[in-house]
Amino acid sequence: MPVIDLPLEELRIYTGRNPCPVDFNSYWNAALSELDATDPAPQLQPSYTLRSPVVECFDLWFFGVGGGRIHAKYLRPKGAEKESRHFPAVLQFHGYSGNAGDWASKVSYAASGFCVAAMDCRGQGGLSEDIGIVRGNTHAGHIIRGLGDPDPRKLLFRQIFLDTAQLARVVMSLPEVDAGRIGAMGASQGGALTLACAALEPRIRRIAPVFPFLSDYQRVWEMDLAKNAYGELQTYFRLFDPLHEREREIFTKLGYIDLQHHAQRIQAEVLMFTGLADTICPPSTQFAVFNKITTKKEMKIYPDFGHEPLPGQEDLTMNFLLGL
Repeated sequence: MPVIDLPLEELRIYTGRNPCPVDFNSYWNAALSELDATDPAPQLQPSYTLRSPVVECFDLWFFGVGGGRIHAKYLRPKGAEKESRHFPAVLQFHGYSGNAGDWASKVSYAASGFCVAAMDCRGQGGLSEDIGIVRGNTHAGHIIRGLGDPDPRKLLFRQIFLDTAQLARVVMSLPEVDAGRIGAMGASQGGALTLACAALEPRIRRIAPVFPFLSDYQRVWEMDLAKNAYGELQTYFRLFDPLHEREREIFTKLGYIDLQHHAQRIQAEVLMFTGLADTICPPSTQFAVFNKITTKKEMKIYPDFGHEPLPGQEDLTMNFLLGL
């Protein structure tokens, strides 16, 4: 078995390295109050890109905090709006820099009686808007976007985390959806946003994050894995703190958007997937989140796999979510 991190017995009790801001809870309570005051003004526009005999496809638009207009692909069983029953729904979140993906990749859930909403992250590869104005670096990475601004509310991932909760609220409000049967799923950044969504919207019932990103930044740094998806951490220090005089301050500020600190807010049942050879999102950073989740939970561990497709993961996830 590849060993790139702590032994498994230590991973099972690891609780993270990155500091948590002392005002973490008040920060996120205020963020949710801002979301409460934001009218999503949702709009559904029929899409004819995919011509399926069993599902209907829509472009779903809504507003997030700060006025950003957010896009998601929305699918539902054909004729769902005419049914007397309500349908469960699954929210899908994509990997870093990507987009919601093809319509066809979501048909299996919609054909199984689910409504499906796949969000484009603002400022990444889809149609959502990033209209934020921040002081400091905006080059090569969303983890550090807003990190140089004195106001920690300018962290871009704060807004993206809130977008996931707004998406959940919008989907729950749709007349064909059963608001008590909502799940979420995603891999890498999508896994992180799945966790964030469940932390910020406690009505989410089941989640299936796969090797989640955005956790335990200081651990990533100390493992010398601030490369690839986390490479912007090295960029930031090289450009703005080359002597590491503000290292504690920087990691503490990143603590606002560190998923391990959100874990105790999660009320959903959790099925997580982790590869022990993952050098992109190190296993210890994933266990830092998992070990702090207090609800019913299970982790599927792949000893020989890294940040890559995991055999059987999609089938296990679908069976898990079909239980909504």
